[in-house]
This record gives sequence, structure tokens and C-alpha cells, in this order.
Amino acid sequence: MKKIVLLSLTLLTLATFSSCGKGGGGGGGCSEAAMQVNTTPAINTTEPAAPGPNFPLQVNITAGLPTAGVTIEVTASPDAGGSPFFTQTLPDVKTAISNFTITNTPSTTLSVVKITITSKSCASNKWTGSYRYSRK
Repeated sequence: MKKIVLLSLTLLTLATFSSCGKGGGGGGGCSEAAMQVNTTPAINTTEPAAPGPNFPLQVNITAGLPTAGVTIEVTASPDAGGSPFFTQTLPDVKTAISNFTITNTPSTTLSVVKITITSKSCASNKWTGSYRYSRK
């Protein structure tokens, strides 16, 4: 019985260690460097309410841009939940800077913008971030 328990614990430990990967990039057999990204507005911030109706977003991949390019997905939705009122996907980006204009923001509603950047050559090399804003 002790041997079965010991063998089970050993196999569980090996499975756990073999499934761990580096966050943000690499992993899954990829050798790409993790992407480093800056945005304006900045990630993890809450912007003060502004008149709108359009809100600019700039995404800048400052390091680790894969040579095959990336897909950038941007969604904006009410922070309290519900369907996105804005979605845009750029499927084949090979430059560091991409600009978006978020439209259709409802008035007086705190909204969250989610950004996902995925390498074209290594799907496990992914970057995500979000920020909050509202329209007066």
C-alpha cells in the first residue's frame, strides 16, 4: 500500500512540474521571448470620466514582438457585466504601435477595456491587460 501511495505522489509531482510554464510567453514548446507592452491609457488604471464619445487607445509592444506578428483583440464592456459594446481585432500586426478608437461607450457607465495580444507563431505567447474608463 505504501508503494502505491509513494508511486502516486511521485507521478503527481512529475505531472505538476512538467505542466508548469513561464507566464506571458515561451511555454508550449515555444522559444519566443515574452512580449512587453505599454498602453495609453495605462494598464490597471481607472481613467477619469471624459466627455467622449470616442476614446483613443494606443498599444505599444516595447519588446518581444514576434517576427511572424501578432493578433490584437480589444473589447470594451460595462464593468458591471454584460455584452461588449465595442470589439475590434487586428489579425496580422507586425509593427510595435497600434492605435484604436473605442466607440459606442454608454454615458455614466464605468467600462472596462480588455486587450489580448497573441503571437501568430506561438499561441501560448500571449499578453493580456485591462483598464477602466467612463463617459460623462
